[in-house]
Formats: sequence, structure tokens, C-alpha cells
Amino acid sequence: MNIFCVGRNYAAHAKELGNDLPEEPVIFMKPSTALWLSNTPFLYPSFTKELHHEIELVIRISKNGRNIAENQASNYYNAISLGIDFTARDIQADLKKKGLPWEKAKAWDNSAVLGKWIDLTAAHISTPFHFSLLKNGYPVQVGDSTNMIFSFDKIIANISTYFSLNIGDLIYTGTPEGV
Repeated sequence: MNIFCVGRNYAAHAKELGNDLPEEPVIFMKPSTALWLSNTPFLYPSFTKELHHEIELVIRISKNGRNIAENQASNYYNAISLGIDFTARDIQADLKKKGLPWEKAKAWDNSAVLGKWIDLTAAHISTPFHFSLLKNGYPVQVGDSTNMIFSFDKIIANISTYFSLNIGDLIYTGTPEGV
């Protein structure tokens, strides 16, 4: 199983971090060990002093494919969930300054939380998707899929240009502002 992630997919989030808007999806990956097992405690990592939460819509790939056309991409996923992409922002800032990859800041063990899956083939599912993250009972992030720069289909088409997508792969589709 691969975990693909999209950075800077909400304009307001890119702006809050001082990043330019991308012309194509910014893709990075996490290993399967990044998935947090829900029956274990989440531990604040000792290597960071600035841990950020990023609530995201996550789609699950249901069909193998490569070089998937955007107009066919909706046939390649069948479930959606919420996830949290934890980021060691201080580590990421240091890596970015040096022009280095982000894995140490984004792909460490237990850095990806995943919620329960919702079957998109069910008749009661409709878009757009509205979601939020509460911290101590207060909303800290509020998102709407219509504010994504790149749609699910555009993301799948882009990723599949470079990587094969396989059944069970996950795509974290980016986070709104408020991290």
C-alpha cells in the first residue's frame, strides 16, 4: 500500500505558510508505517517542537491503474475518509531552506491518522464534502472540497502519470488553512 499526499491544495493554506500556489499537484509520499494504529497511544515526537495537524479528505483507490485520464479517474476510487497529516513544521522549514526532501518532517512513523471509510457508491453520498477538525471542542480547521485547487480526478490523473496506483492505495488530498 502506498500513501500519496498532496501539498498546497488549498489556496488559503498555501498563503498562511507563505507558499506560492502550485501549477500542478505537489506530491509526496509516506510509508505504510506512517499510519497510526488506532489502538495505540499517539506520542508527540521528541524530534520536533512545532507539530502541526492537517485535516484532509482521503480517498481510497479501488482499481489498479497507470496514466489514468482525468475523465476516467472517478472510476478508480470508491471510498472517502478524513485523515490527519501530522507535520513537524520546524523540521520541514529547515529542510525546505536547504532544498531537501520533506520526509523527515512528514513521513515518520504514526504521522498519518485515518478515520472510518464512507462508501462513495452509496446513494446517500453527495458532494461537495464539508469537514472540520475540533481541538478541545473548538473548530481549528474547516474545509470544503470545492476550495481544493486540484480535484480528486485531477490528482489521480497527475499521480498516475508518475506512479502506478493499486487497490488499497491512499491519497491524502490536502489541507485547508488553520494548521
